[in-house]
Amino acid sequence: QVSLVESGGGLVQAGGSLRLSCVASGGTFTMHAMGWFRQAPGKEREFVAVIGVTWTDGKRSYSDSVKDRFTISRDSAKNTVYLQMNRLKPKDTATYYCVATRRNNYSQKKQDYDSWGQGTQVTVST
Repeated sequence: QVSLVESGGGLVQAGGSLRLSCVASGGTFTMHAMGWFRQAPGKEREFVAVIGVTWTDGKRSYSDSVKDRFTISRDSAKNTVYLQMNRLKPKDTATYYCVATRRNNYSQKKQDYDSWGQGTQVTVST
């Protein structure tokens, strides 16, 4: 199982930006994709974005709620995935979790992801 460590969360005003980072270690050669989920208080954990991390597959996929505002990217040399979040809204407030999977189906289902980070809090104020 891959170890994932997130950073970059914090408090930001509506309309602002944040960039989350996720560093993977241990068994990273088994990963096909990495991504992000989020969970707001009292709500289900939901898919945000995913990106392929193999040499030949850099496909990206986003949830409809973020696709025009968030960008996922990778630095393969550093085993790191980023989530650039722009034009943040109060409804984006949640704990954001980094995920990794050996599957290549770019699933939006949390059960398809093998490894999870501890999460980083993002709070967007009005």
